[in-house]
Amino acid sequence: MAFDPARSFISPTRGKLDFDGLFQDIVNYMKEAPDSRYRVIIGTDSQFAEETCFVTAIIVHREGKGARYYYCRDKEQVSRSLRQRIFYEASRSLAVASQLTERLAKNGYADLNVEIHLDVGENGETRELIREVVGMVVGSGFHARIKPYSYGASKVADKHTK
Repeated sequence: MAFDPARSFISPTRGKLDFDGLFQDIVNYMKEAPDSRYRVIIGTDSQFAEETCFVTAIIVHREGKGARYYYCRDKEQVSRSLRQRIFYEASRSLAVASQLTERLAKNGYADLNVEIHLDVGENGETRELIREVVGMVVGSGFHARIKPYSYGASKVADKHTK
């Protein structure tokens, strides 16, 4: 899945932002406390209904001192199986992560820790998909987290799917 740089994101702090505005806001946030440690977390969740709502969240966590987040929401009429939705969620997160990390690396933030939070866990229907979807993320060069540690997908993105 290709990332559309024209996609707009919503920041509860800053409002609607294009990708350039989102990137600049992230950099400015990190410049406010340059000695802090940061993690960038990207997670996607979906809510199945007549139209499936997909939300991808980007969280910039200033360790021990809070966070800022952004999200984008898309609706699709296409019905997908649970397996297809989980892999589609992961591919959306990977597309955003790839675009963001490339831009961060070009601007002096190549060593930033980037995690992909997946909406899969040991309990429930998704447990059989863990190995495959984690392998997809790790094979793409990112750290993967699953439930209960994948709050980027299961809490932040999920909040905006309703």
